[in-house]
Amino acid sequence: MSEKIKILLVSDEEQSLNQLKGLFIDFKDVETVDYQELRSELDRLAPDLVFLIESDNKDSSVDSIDYIHTVSPYLPIVYIAFSQDFDVLRNVTRAGVVDYFVLPDEMTMLYGRMDSIVQMAVQRKLQMAETASTSQSFKRGRGRIFSFYSGKGGSGRTILSSAFAQTLKLESTAQVLLIDLNLQFGGAETYLSIESNRSLADLLPVIEELNESHIRNVSEKERYSKLEVLLSPRDAEVAENLPEGFVSKLLRTCRRSYDFVLVDLPVVMNVHTYAALEESDKIYYCLNLDSPSISMLKQVEELFARLRMETEGRLELVFNEVGRENEIKPNDLKDVLSYPIAYKIPRDIKGVQAHINKSEPFRKEIGEKKLVPFAKSIKKWVGQILE
Repeated sequence: MSEKIKILLVSDEEQSLNQLKGLFIDFKDVETVDYQELRSELDRLAPDLVFLIESDNKDSSVDSIDYIHTVSPYLPIVYIAFSQDFDVLRNVTRAGVVDYFVLPDEMTMLYGRMDSIVQMAVQRKLQMAETASTSQSFKRGRGRIFSFYSGKGGSGRTILSSAFAQTLKLESTAQVLLIDLNLQFGGAETYLSIESNRSLADLLPVIEELNESHIRNVSEKERYSKLEVLLSPRDAEVAENLPEGFVSKLLRTCRRSYDFVLVDLPVVMNVHTYAALEESDKIYYCLNLDSPSISMLKQVEELFARLRMETEGRLELVFNEVGRENEIKPNDLKDVLSYPIAYKIPRDIKGVQAHINKSEPFRKEIGEKKLVPFAKSIKKWVGQILE
C-alpha cells in the first residue's frame, strides 16, 4: 500500500518534520515543501495525500487548505498541530481536513490511524481516475477560474470575457459566473444589457462568512442565457474601500459554488488584480497584433517576474481582431512570444459594432444559425474548452 501513494508534507519548521520522520519511513514517495512553495509546487507534485503541519501564521493553514481544495477538491488533507488551539482546529476542520492530530499527545493515535488514512487516499485516487475517464459532468467544488487580462487598454478584455461567459453558459450545463473587476467604471453590464444598482461591493458586509446564497442574492442574470454576473460598483470611492483580501475570499467561495468563474480584469495592477491573477487557473492575456501591444506584453512579463507570479501552464494568449489587414501576422510572433496561443479571434467590425451600439448580447439561444463571425469564433473556442 505504501508504494502506491505519493505524500506531500507542508511545513516551515525542520524541527516539526524531524518529529514525524518515523511516520513515513515505509513510504517511498514523500515530498516536502514549505508554505510559500505550496502554490507553485502542488500541481507539479500532484500528491495523493497531504500532511499540513502547523505554521506560526495560523491563517496560512486555512488559506493553504482552501488553495489545495481549489486545485484538487477531493485531495485528503491531514492537519498536524503542536498546540491545543480550539479556534485553529475548528477553522481547519471547517476548511475541510479529513483529520487532525495534536502532537505529542496524539502521536500514538496518529500511528494507529495511518493505515486507514492511506487506504482512504488510495480509494479517492482510484475514484478520481475513474471519474476523469468516464464522466464529462461538472462537480461541485471543482470550479475553474479564468481571468481575462491585458496590460494595454482597448485589447478587448471585457467584450471577450462577457461573450465567452454567455456562450459557455448556453453551450453547457455548467454553473457559470462572470465577475466584473473593473471596479471604477465597469463595462460588462453594457455588453450584456443588464441594468442594476447591485454590485459585488454589496458583499463586503458578509465577506467573512460569504457563501453561495450571498453571491446569488447579489448577482444579476443575463436574460437569454441566465448567466450570473457580479457587476462592478462603477464607483472609484467604493473601489478604494474594498479591503485587501476581499477578492481572494470572493473567488475562493465562488470556486466552490460554480463550475466556471470568469473574471474581467482592469489594466491597472493593484491588490485586487494581483489577487485575482494568483487565484486563476488560467490567465487569458488579450493581445492585439500591433507593436504597442507586444511592447506592453514585455513590460507585463517583467512585472510578473518582479511579483514572482507563476505563469507557466497558466498564461495563454488570445489574439484579438486578427485579419488580413494586420501588418503583423500571428506566425511573425512565433520566435518573439513564448506563451501558447489559446485562440485567434477574427476581426469583425461590422458584426461587433452592431451589437455594441444596441447594447445587445451576441447570443440569444442555443443552436442559433445566424451568428456574426465574432460570435462563431467564441463558440468554437468555448467548444474546445468543453471538450
